[in-house]
Amino acid sequence: QLLLVESGGNLVQAGGSLRLSCEASGFTLDSYAIGWFRRAPGKEREALLCISSGDVRVDYKDSVKGRFTISRDNAKNTVYLQMNGLKPEDTAVYYCAGRENYCSGRTGPYDYWGQGTQVTVTS
Repeated sequence: QLLLVESGGNLVQAGGSLRLSCEASGFTLDSYAIGWFRRAPGKEREALLCISSGDVRVDYKDSVKGRFTISRDNAKNTVYLQMNGLKPEDTAVYYCAGRENYCSGRTGPYDYWGQGTQVTVTS
């Protein structure tokens, strides 16, 4: 079974930082692109950024550019989301998801999803 498990969510003050982790089990993620998504209360799920199996990074959302950084450690079978300068509007459940190889272009859908980790940013 292919599983992704997010961790690292917490309650933080505006301006603070968090590092989220997305750990894969049942497969090795070195052949997968991993995207980070979030869903805020009352809002649609939105794509944030993605890292391909070849470490090509794609930024999906302008509001997190320069604040959020995605990285991967294949030895740990984990993808990270470093979040700096957090804002109250970043409050959401954060999800990671996997697709084959690439973040865009010749790739499949995001078929593999974690259960999410809550990030709450207070003003």
